[in-house]
This record gives sequence, structure tokens and C-alpha cells, in this order.
Amino acid sequence: MKFDILTLFPGIIDAFANESIIGRAKKKGIIEVNAINIRDYSEDKHKRVDDYPYGAGGGMVMQVMPIYNAYQAVIKNCKKKPHVIYTTPQGKIFTQERAKELAKLDHIVILCGHYEGVDERIIEEIVDEEISIGDYVLTGGELPALILVDAISRMVEGVLDSKETMESESLYNYLLEYPQYTRPYEVLGRKVPDILLSGHEANIKKWRLEQSIKRTKEKRPDLYEKYLKSLANGENL
Repeated sequence: MKFDILTLFPGIIDAFANESIIGRAKKKGIIEVNAINIRDYSEDKHKRVDDYPYGAGGGMVMQVMPIYNAYQAVIKNCKKKPHVIYTTPQGKIFTQERAKELAKLDHIVILCGHYEGVDERIIEEIVDEEISIGDYVLTGGELPALILVDAISRMVEGVLDSKETMESESLYNYLLEYPQYTRPYEVLGRKVPDILLSGHEANIKKWRLEQSIKRTKEKRPDLYEKYLKSLANGENL
């Protein structure tokens, strides 16, 4: 799995991509995360990448050609077109289901906007999909891009330690994760549930599923409805 991220702030991408689970997956060669500095591909002698919007209005708009040139550099040696995502509040809300689907691809390019966004013509020219991480506004597209990389990478075989770890996490099968506990056994007057100390694997697994279902029904009834529907449809999640 390869991610190429078109950005004005490559340092943000590099700092994230070299840490924790993503960093380890990079070292193993399971995933590749590249930050491409759009400014390096500006045709302006001052490396300008934005200009005032036509029709007046406040703010600046990222120009077509710096982005297009950066994209062309990415695909120069590609045998097929990568899937290009633009992170924007106008896109569809990102979900765990979409993360699983995108993890089946082998090459994703993510365009990070800034200022008032990008010239519409570059979206029309290269973008396959617009994705939003929520109904709020951020300074730029780097944080959404990193969220996509993190969520998608976790679905790639070999990134996590085991399939069991991935499948027990919140949202994987429309259920929130069960409560977790660690040492000490008792703290602040609260004890670890005895079932977790029983050593009975089947009973522990059953308890955890019951807790996940209960927690999802109480905290995220929308997800609980999806869970019930998946059971009715006989989905193997």
C-alpha cells in the first residue's frame, strides 16, 4: 500500500508517518507514505502556489498548475492511475466501512487543500473521490489526510499484530469496543470484573461481545441499528 500526499506542509506528514504503528509498518515495507511538497512544483519564481479568487471574495485559492505538476511527478512511473482523494468538507463522511474498501487498493494519492481551497479545475482533472472527516472546518487538509492514512493502513494485512486485534476494535463490525482493564486489580475502590480473571476463554469472549453490544446500544444507537441489520443480512464481518 502506497500513499502519496500532495501538501504545502510535508513536515506534518513526515513527523506522523515515522511514529508508532505507521512508522513500524513503513520500516517493515508494508506501507509507503510520501509527502510531496506542492510548492516545489510551482512555475512562479517566488514559488507562489495561490492567488485571489475570481469573482472577488476573501481569502486565497490554490492554483491548478503547482498541484497538477506535483501529481504528474507522482504518476510519472506508474503503470496505472492511482486513486486520488481530495479532503474537503464537501465530501462524503469517512467511515470504517470506507477505510476497509480503500485498504484493498495499492496506491492512493491524497490532495491537501489550504486557504479557501483549490481551483475547481484541478478537482475535475485528477480527483476521483472527495472525503470529509466531519462537519467542521480545519486550517488545512493535512490532519484529514493523516486520519485517512492511519485508518486505512490499519486494515492492511501485516500492519497490526494480528487479525484478532483489528476485529476487536471499535467500529470494525459496527460495535464499539468492550471495556478494557489492566493492573492493579483494584484502584479507586473499583475492581476488575471477575470474569476477566477466570481464564475461561469462551466465557470471556461471550462477556466482551455482550458488553460491546450493550455499549453500542446505549452510546451509538445508529451503529447498533447497522449491527442488527448486518445480522439480519447474514453478513460475515
